[in-house]
Amino acid sequence: MTDHFDSFRRMIFRWPAGAGCAFSAARTIRFATMSASLPGHCGHNQPRTLATAFAALGVVFGDIGTSPLYAFRECFTGHHGASVADPRNLTGAASLVVWSLLLVVTAKYLFVILKLDNRGEGGILALSALIRSAVNHLGGKDPKRILLFGLAGSALIYADGMLTPAISVLSAVEGLSVSQPVLAHWAVPASVVILAGLFTIQQFGTGKVGGLFGPVVLLWFATIALLGLKALFSHPEILWALSPHEGFEFLVREWKHAFPLLAAVFLAVTGGEALYADLGHFGAKPIRIGWFAVVLPALVLNYLGQAALLTVDPSAIRNPFFLLAPQPLQFPLTILATCAAIIASQALISGAFSLTTQAIQLGCLPRFRVRYTSDHSVGQVYVPSVNWMLAAACILLVVSFKTSAALAGAYGIAIALTMAITSILFFSAARAAWGWSLAKAGTLTGLFLVLDGAFLAANSLKIIHGGWFPLVIGAAVMSLMLIWIWGRQRLYARITRDALPVDVLLKDLGKGRVHRVSGTAIYMSGKGTQVPTALLHNLKHNQVLHERVILLHVLTLDQPMADPNEILEHEDLGEGLHRATLRFGFAETPDVPAALKSRLPEDIRFQPGKATYFLGSETYGVGKNATLIDRIRLSLFAMMARNASPATAYFQLPPGRVVELGAQITL
Repeated sequence: MTDHFDSFRRMIFRWPAGAGCAFSAARTIRFATMSASLPGHCGHNQPRTLATAFAALGVVFGDIGTSPLYAFRECFTGHHGASVADPRNLTGAASLVVWSLLLVVTAKYLFVILKLDNRGEGGILALSALIRSAVNHLGGKDPKRILLFGLAGSALIYADGMLTPAISVLSAVEGLSVSQPVLAHWAVPASVVILAGLFTIQQFGTGKVGGLFGPVVLLWFATIALLGLKALFSHPEILWALSPHEGFEFLVREWKHAFPLLAAVFLAVTGGEALYADLGHFGAKPIRIGWFAVVLPALVLNYLGQAALLTVDPSAIRNPFFLLAPQPLQFPLTILATCAAIIASQALISGAFSLTTQAIQLGCLPRFRVRYTSDHSVGQVYVPSVNWMLAAACILLVVSFKTSAALAGAYGIAIALTMAITSILFFSAARAAWGWSLAKAGTLTGLFLVLDGAFLAANSLKIIHGGWFPLVIGAAVMSLMLIWIWGRQRLYARITRDALPVDVLLKDLGKGRVHRVSGTAIYMSGKGTQVPTALLHNLKHNQVLHERVILLHVLTLDQPMADPNEILEHEDLGEGLHRATLRFGFAETPDVPAALKSRLPEDIRFQPGKATYFLGSETYGVGKNATLIDRIRLSLFAMMARNASPATAYFQLPPGRVVELGAQITL
C-alpha cells in the first residue's frame, strides 16, 4: 500500500503527540548553518558552545527580541484604561514585564522545561513522545488527553505562524511614522511588499542567509540595550521596577483594568516557547548563555528605558520604542527593526514547514509536496502549499487590521494556550519520566498554571477584538488532523478485513501456480501478515510475480532519530518472499532505496535503480449506511487523500521505477 497503515493505528492508540505533531509543536526550526556546522549539544567545547550561543541569537530569540516594538506601548493604549501620566503606573507596568520575563521565560523554560528533552529534541512534540515512552516503559496506558493536547498545540502553531510575521513586520515599518512622518501612510503597503518578498524567497532556502542572522540580531540587542540605558540615565528612579512589589501594587491599584493589562504584558514573553522548541538544534547550555548574557539584559534595559522616557514625556506613548532614539538615528533604527522582524518571521515560517513535514511523517496530515533546499541539512525544507497559505493569511491580516495595535488584539491567545498545554504535559512528564511524587509534580505544575492561567484568562478578553481568528485557525487545523487520522484508521480496518493472509500466498507459490519473472519488487505494506492490495492487483491483472518480493513496512518512531542498529528488521518468508521493516525517527527523511541498499543482506542483490516499486493508488467512496457526520468526515478525508502528493517523492523512490495500481475502496 501507499502508506504504512500500522503507523496510523499505532499513533491512534499509542502515540499521544504524534497526533500532536506540535512543535510549539511548534516551532521546530532548522537551518543549514545550525544542523550542519553547529551541533546541538556542544557543551564539551567552550569556543563551540559560545559559537552556538551566538548562532542561537538569530533564531531562538528573534520573536521575543522584537516584542519591545509594541509590548510596552500596548500596556497604555487601546482599552486598558491605565493612565500613562502617572509615573507609578509606568514603574508598575515595567515591573510586570520584567518579572514576567523572569518567571515565565527564565524560571519555567530555562530552568525546568529545557531539562525535558527527548534524546536532545525539544518542543511539545518531543515532550509528548517522552511521556509516551516513559508510560510504556512503566507498563501503563497512554491517557487519551495527551493526544488532544498534542493536536491542539500543533494546530495553534499555524495560527501563530500567520500572526507573528504580520505584527512583527508591521510594527517595525511603523517606525516610519516617527522617523519619516510623510511616509507614515506607506506602512501598510511597505509591509505587504516585505512580506510578499519574504515568502517568495522561501523556495531558495535559508542556508545562504542564515549566517547573517546572528550578527544582525546581536546588533539589534546591543542597540535596544543602549537605547534603554540612555533613557535610564536621565530617570534612574525607574529602577524601582526591578522590585516585584511595584508590579503587584500596580495590579491592585488598577484592578479594574488588570486583565487587559496582563494581556498586554504577555506580549513581552510570546517568544518564550521557541526556546524549548529549538532545544534540539542548539542544546540547553548555549540557549541559557544567549539568554542571560545578551537577551535578558537587553530586553530589561529597553523596557525600563521606555518607562523612563514616558515618565518624562507621556506623549511618547504613540511609539515609545522608536522615540527612545535621537531623531537622526530613528530612520536607521527603523531599517534595523525591519531586519530583526524579518528574521523573527523567518523563524516562524521555517518552523511551520518543519512542523508540516513531521506531521506528514507521523501520519497527522496527508502528504504535501516537500522540497529539500539543502544538500547537507535534512531539516531545511520548503513546503509550497503551506508557504503560500501563510503568505496569503499574513498579507490579509496586515491589510485588514492596518496597524500593529489592532493586530495585538488578535495576537497572544494562541501562544498563551500553547504555554498552558506545555505546563499540563509537564505534569505527566515529571511523573512518568522523572518519577516525581504527585505532590511535587502537582505543586510545580500548579505554580506554572497560575501564571499561564492568568495570562490565558487575560488574553481571552481579546476574542471579540480579533482573538477569534487564531482560535478558528487552530480549530480548523486540529479538525483536519483528527479527520485524517480517523480516516486512515477506518481505511486500515477496511483493508485488513478483506486482505489475503501471506500464508495463503506462500502455499500458492510453493505449488508453482504463479508465474515468476526475474528482478526484485518492493510492495509497501502494513506490519501485519496480510498481502498488500497492490500485490493482489498485480497478480490479478498481470498474473506474474517477481522472483524476489519484499513486503516493506515503513515505521515512524516516537524519537527524533532511529538507532542505526535497529533501522531494518528483515525476515525471509521463503519462496522468494521477504518481509522488511524500516524504522525512521520523526525528524528524519524516509529515504527507502538508500536504507534498503545499505541494510538488506547481500544475497538479496538489491539494486535501487533496477528494482520495481509497487504502490497502491486508492480512490474512496462513502458507504450507503454512513451517518451524516461520517459522510462529511469521509468526504473531507477523500478530498485530502486526492490532493495528497505522490508517495514517490516522500519515500525518495526513483520515479522511473514506480508502478501504481488503482483500487476503489468504499469506507
